[in-house]
Amino acid sequence: MASLLKLSKMLKSEIDDFLNLVSEAGILFQKGLELYLKENREEFEARLKTITDYERKADELRMNIERQLYLKTLIPENRGDVLAILENTDDVIDTYKETLTKFYVESPEIDNQFNDLFLELGDSTLNSIEWLVRAIRAFFKDFESVNDYIHKVAFYEHECDVAAVKLKQEIFDADLRLSRKMHLRYFAENVESISDAAEAVSDRLAIYAIKRQI
Repeated sequence: MASLLKLSKMLKSEIDDFLNLVSEAGILFQKGLELYLKENREEFEARLKTITDYERKADELRMNIERQLYLKTLIPENRGDVLAILENTDDVIDTYKETLTKFYVESPEIDNQFNDLFLELGDSTLNSIEWLVRAIRAFFKDFESVNDYIHKVAFYEHECDVAAVKLKQEIFDADLRLSRKMHLRYFAENVESISDAAEAVSDRLAIYAIKRQI
């Protein structure tokens, strides 16, 4: 447990910066989704560009952190855990960008009747990411709180599942062509996939937390 505390102040600061990017990208994604539903194309594209910039910055930070970890005195097992946490968390920002990019490229026609359900799904997704970021911060700074935060990630991932099922039911109950129903379902599942990515990271984090307690 003590070995992880040997991270330098600069390295801890860079990990904080990395996690800030993940958290802020979540907020930008939710705002981008809202702007798309409001048909504000210009502002939507601006949010997509910003998330793309965040993804690039996060990649650069992660690679710099990884280089430093290989030069530090962390024992290989703990170093591997930290690297895996960062790499898997980086996938979350990738999923944000990829999902908004699909909205940009395919321009799904979303009836107003589905807007609230899409936003509800987005809110639960954002909450799952926020609690994941807290769990990862706790892994480095407040280890006793890790499991509490992991529980919150699981809770909001379940809320995403519930919201996604409700949204897909509404879509298939609507008087629409089957092709449109399938297209809208595809986008509901893409938004839902972000919380799945968060849960995958939190599951790994739970394993690493158990290892640190042994």
